[in-house]
This record gives sequence, C-alpha cells and structure tokens, in this order.
Amino acid sequence: MTLMDVLVDFAGTGHVGPLHCGMLLTEAEDLLGPGRPHPAILLKGPDIDGYPYSWGGLELVVTRRAVSGVWINLWPGSTTKLPSLVLPESESYEATVLREDLVTALDAAGCEHVVNDTLTFGRQSSILAPAADVCAVFSLPGRDNDVPHRDRHYLDVMHKRAA
Repeated sequence: MTLMDVLVDFAGTGHVGPLHCGMLLTEAEDLLGPGRPHPAILLKGPDIDGYPYSWGGLELVVTRRAVSGVWINLWPGSTTKLPSLVLPESESYEATVLREDLVTALDAAGCEHVVNDTLTFGRQSSILAPAADVCAVFSLPGRDNDVPHRDRHYLDVMHKRAA
C-alpha cells in the first residue's frame, strides 16, 4: 500500500483505514494508541470541542468525544509519518503529491471529483470527491518547500468533516 492508495481510498470512502467520522475518540485511540492533543485541549480539558488529536500527519478533530473530522496533512518536499494502521510498513513517507498525480489516480479508480470553487483562489486550488464529501487542498510551494516544480500545485491537506 502506498500513500496514493490511502488518499484515493479516503476520497472514495471517507474512511482512512478503519478511521471515520462518527466513531468515538476512545475507539480511535484503541486502534492508534493515545494521540497528541491540541494545546487547547490540554488547557481547557477533554470536553472542549473542535480541536484535533494528532498522530504524525493524521489528525482527528473531536466534538463531544466523537470524531467530527479526519485530516491527512502533508508538507510538500519533506517526509512525514502516518500511523502503521493507516499506511502499513511505513515509518515515514514522501509527502510530495502533485495535484495532477492525485487527479490521475482518482480518475483511474473511477472516483468522481469536481473543482471546489470555495477553496480555489489565489495560489491554491481544491477538489471535492462528492460521494464521500472529501476535500483536497493544493497550493503552489512556499519558499521553504523543497520541490522540483515551483510552478505546480502540491497537496497540502485532504480532509473530511462530519455533516
């Protein structure tokens, strides 16, 4: 399994492996181990809503102790980590995904996607996989991104929020 496989599956199903919106945080932690809570959770306690728990490049946003958002964060030009439950046999992975490579992979998998006009402006663009309501946001690289093509859009984040 590759990072691209995980991204395409996420776009098609709204799930990252067994992780999905609506599951209890305790269920996710049973699968992943304890996450790193956002500083707001540490300051205000576990009942504060709308903040993520992190496992490397994976974040689960929590509302009323249930997962209300699933995010895969990437930093183009670098490597990052996803839990082995999500991307087996990979301690870290190349986090550089070109927009056209993801679009090609989605097309090959038969995963419908459309331009997300709400998040397409300026130096960024976005697509939405409507069947699973998963959004991918791309941008031109910043000066700190070590990428081969400075004029192409790279994936920054792919996410789903509960309705």
